[in-house]
Amino acid sequence: MGQCQLLCLFGLLLTTIGGSDGGGGGGNNVTYDGRSLIINGHRKILFSGSIHYPRSTPQMWPRLIAKAKEGGLDVVQTLVFWNLHEPQPGQFDFSGRRDLVRFIKEVQAQGLYVCLRIGPFIEGEWGYGGLPFWLHDVPGIVFRSDNEPFKFHMKRYATMIVNMMKSARLYASQGGPIILSQIENEYGMVEHSFLEKGPPYVRWAAKLAVDLQTGVPWVMCKQDDAPDPVINACNGRQCGETFAGPNSPDKPAIWTENWTSFYQVYGDEARIRSAEDIAYHVALFIVKMKGSYVNYYMYHGGTNFGRTASAYVLTGYYDQAPLDEYGLLRQPKWGHLKELHSAVKLCLKPMLSGVLVSMNFSKLQEAFIFQGSSECAAFLVNKDKRNNATVYFSNLMYELPPLSISILPDCKTVAFNTAKVSTQYGTRSMEQRQKLDSVEQWEEYKEAIPTYDETSLRANFLLEQMNTTKDASDYLWYNFRFKHDPSNSESVLKVSSLGHVLLAFINGEFVGAYLERRVAGLRNVSIQGAKELKDFSSFSWGYQTVFDAPTGSDPVAINLISMGKGEAWVNGQSIGRYWVSFLTPQGTPSQSWYHIPRSFLKPTGNLLVLLEEENGYPPGISIDTVSVTTLCGHVSDSHLPPVISWRSQNQRTLKTHKRIPGRRPKVQIRCPSGRKISKILFASYGNPNGNCENYAIGSCHSSNSRAIVEKACLGKRSCTVPVWTEKFYGDPCPGIPKALLVDAQCT
Repeated sequence: MGQCQLLCLFGLLLTTIGGSDGGGGGGNNVTYDGRSLIINGHRKILFSGSIHYPRSTPQMWPRLIAKAKEGGLDVVQTLVFWNLHEPQPGQFDFSGRRDLVRFIKEVQAQGLYVCLRIGPFIEGEWGYGGLPFWLHDVPGIVFRSDNEPFKFHMKRYATMIVNMMKSARLYASQGGPIILSQIENEYGMVEHSFLEKGPPYVRWAAKLAVDLQTGVPWVMCKQDDAPDPVINACNGRQCGETFAGPNSPDKPAIWTENWTSFYQVYGDEARIRSAEDIAYHVALFIVKMKGSYVNYYMYHGGTNFGRTASAYVLTGYYDQAPLDEYGLLRQPKWGHLKELHSAVKLCLKPMLSGVLVSMNFSKLQEAFIFQGSSECAAFLVNKDKRNNATVYFSNLMYELPPLSISILPDCKTVAFNTAKVSTQYGTRSMEQRQKLDSVEQWEEYKEAIPTYDETSLRANFLLEQMNTTKDASDYLWYNFRFKHDPSNSESVLKVSSLGHVLLAFINGEFVGAYLERRVAGLRNVSIQGAKELKDFSSFSWGYQTVFDAPTGSDPVAINLISMGKGEAWVNGQSIGRYWVSFLTPQGTPSQSWYHIPRSFLKPTGNLLVLLEEENGYPPGISIDTVSVTTLCGHVSDSHLPPVISWRSQNQRTLKTHKRIPGRRPKVQIRCPSGRKISKILFASYGNPNGNCENYAIGSCHSSNSRAIVEKACLGKRSCTVPVWTEKFYGDPCPGIPKALLVDAQCT
């Protein structure tokens, strides 16, 4: 009873941020209280996804946003990249992939909201965390501190971005889609390092944000001491377990970064976060923390074009997100989360207006019940990571798989379980479309190694590379003279530097190299003779050739498996750094294919330029297309039917007062746009062995399996086959649990 009274009291507290900035009619009033964000008086539970505008192209934005909306998202979240927009003081660039206003207007056109994370420090595995390099040269500056030079430039930049949004009427208070903004980023992780200068900076940054009068709430992520009225938010993979909660009873629980994968660095294998794990922790956050906003970081990772990636981060960013680097659906992650969103939205009324009561079945099993005046929704939780659990709730028995949550929109019928994946699995494939294997089609360029007499910048020590180049290049030549002692048969070159790679030449001849393997930079390196890590004696600095764009609309990628380390340009636009020679412990490159957006290409005569640091072999390169060509569904009779069938059946029940049969588990196959199911590679109704990655017919198998699936699916873009004995003309083995596994090819 004490908890109910407390919840009811908090529900009366309502906070409005900033107020209207005079945007005129048609604006939306965005407020919040301890339960949720409130838009025009309506409480919201919002699902959001990070899509960063410069990590894709304007031509890709409409499709990415449409797929996010189809996946059940309400909000698109993006960082704002200061060093991309102001590469030099006072020189701004919002063209092409940098066109923030165009991106937000596209989100608005598709009916979604926007969360704008201004930073200015953004992290995001982006170079310098988004801070322009020229800030480094401002006299007396200390980044992210109670430091006047830094605060001057941060205020100038943040004000410029906010005024740009206001001029385009993009804040919700003006009728635009921006309902939430963020200042700073994960500062709480480093605040202690700034000693007495940290807390005043936090208070200043919060006041700066609120004083900008956007008319929408502001958040600070990983900032437990976020000053009122700024909302403190959680980042991580398990915010339902790790988040301490809002620092005020008047603030809602917000999850700004739910990491859908792990960002990958060169030398590492891809680490996969399962759809089941993501869904479990989202559901747990929503019920345990009364979470009302969950953002998937990333929903589409995209590409780190040019030199934008931070140290060692792959050019392909968060490729394991629900939308992969190319914008293709990453299944089953995309589909399983879509089902989760649908199930949660069936529960909105009791969740947002009812009273929450929790009950424990045992130490590892519990229930969260939202009871409204006439509606009820329940979430049954099994925290046991290894064992199934049987629980009794409202006089009914429920089986809960390990580490799972079942969602009951009516407190009776399970609509979704986080551990039971019924959506299809997809396999991405690369099709070679053009080999660049003719030596004659390549032009080779050698950079002249400068001599000491040709240099103009002199020093008595090695100049630090970044201070010298001002981030205009990854590379810098150093030259020095010495007189060889004839009595010493072999000289040793010793270098003290913080660089990552060292190549040494004497009198124009290559003598050795050191390539750092992801440590904190070089310190002291000795090169003796030419017996070091790699033989660079025959390498060239650059190569170029031309190629034609593959026909069709599939995404394009260049396979650089035969190259070493460098950067690639297509028609003058950098598609990013590559480092194919940096192998994982399993002996394979972390990334071999590099995305070439279709908008970079002409039909014919595309110029490819490579800067190759090592001794790569350009004739081993090919131009490929990327597609999802095989789809697999594996559903048992203990799986749940699609969530949409729960809604339709219960609507019929309300009208007719009787339940209509037919809600059954189903295998659903759906090819990408423009493709149809051309072949059934495998079909077995019974107890097939394995899973969608490795399967075989089991001891129980209906001989009709392939024929029935082919009749239902061949020649169609999508098909549905129920897991039902009558569909397969009888039970092939009574008493044994059944499953249907279908592997299909799309062409």
